[in-house]
Amino acid sequence: MVDGSSAKDNALNRYRDLVAWQVAFKFGLEIYKSTQAWPKHEIYGLISQTRRAAVSVSANIAEGYERRGKTEYARYLDIARGSLGEVETYLLFALELKYIDKTEYERLDAIRIRAAKLLGGLLASLETVRRPR
Repeated sequence: MVDGSSAKDNALNRYRDLVAWQVAFKFGLEIYKSTQAWPKHEIYGLISQTRRAAVSVSANIAEGYERRGKTEYARYLDIARGSLGEVETYLLFALELKYIDKTEYERLDAIRIRAAKLLGGLLASLETVRRPR
């Protein structure tokens, strides 16, 4: 998916190996592509807000993964999940303002929903690890 790997990058269990990160990264890219067609007067408004929230999803997954401890990791995953909700709201604005059509909204929202489900799974797996057996 992302170029520039090294020997160190080939280690097991990198954040880039997580399907949740891969889908979130794709979501950020797709948001960037879609917002290129939005009205230029929104560059410092809705476009900027939507892009920043979308990019923060994969960034928070990565940052949490690189932190020490499951509690901190879970906190960053939760922040990433919040950013997905934020993007959903911005996409609804874009749909209502006719910056995107229903087909584009549904395409982007399907990626967003998949990312949210994968994040939910990651969070659930961290909860399972924390519980005593």
